[in-house]
Amino acid sequence: MSDEPEVTDEDVTDEKEKTLFAAPPIAEQERMVEAILFASAEPVTIREMEERMPHGCDPAEALVHLRKRYEGRGVRVVKVGEAWAVRTAPDLAFLMQKETVEERKLSRAAIETLAIIAYHQPVTRAEIEEIRGVAVSRGTIDQLLEMEWIRFGRRRMTPGRPVTFVVTQGFLDHFSLESARDLPGLKELRAAGLLDSRPLPGASSDEDDEDEAQTGQSELFED
Repeated sequence: MSDEPEVTDEDVTDEKEKTLFAAPPIAEQERMVEAILFASAEPVTIREMEERMPHGCDPAEALVHLRKRYEGRGVRVVKVGEAWAVRTAPDLAFLMQKETVEERKLSRAAIETLAIIAYHQPVTRAEIEEIRGVAVSRGTIDQLLEMEWIRFGRRRMTPGRPVTFVVTQGFLDHFSLESARDLPGLKELRAAGLLDSRPLPGASSDEDDEDEAQTGQSELFED
């Protein structure tokens, strides 16, 4: 009498199913992610990659390997907001200057409005006007919306439920930022000579005040 376990038809079926749905090797998954990023005109999220790749693939792990492989190369795999894209290495950006076409210049009002939204988001129109000290024309907001550099955020849970504005993934991508937190701070702007060295009206010297102001901020908005 043999002590070997008996192999049933059910075991064979399970083994076939495992083989059928087995994920490709990680090297192959890396190639898939590379192809998706190169073929896409817009940054791609991990979820979008999962939807395109075979069952069982792990695009997040494949991205780790792909980023290492592109270190020091002419292009890099970079994170843009919650998505990923292939972009020219910053030190080689000068090679692309001839390919850049400036279609439209932003007015001073549009630049100031965009800066306020980027640094104070989510921010309402009334708050933008309060910071600038002048009214914001509808044309200025419309221009930034058409350029897809800003979008509507959540409404404030305050009287009138005013809508807020936030910067978009396109804005982050254009300025090679992973998130709005990567924007230069006041000290960096002053050091570059872009801001007066005097403190802004009502500004606090304690940087921790900004973090405290964010506490409970979600209670002021609705989804």
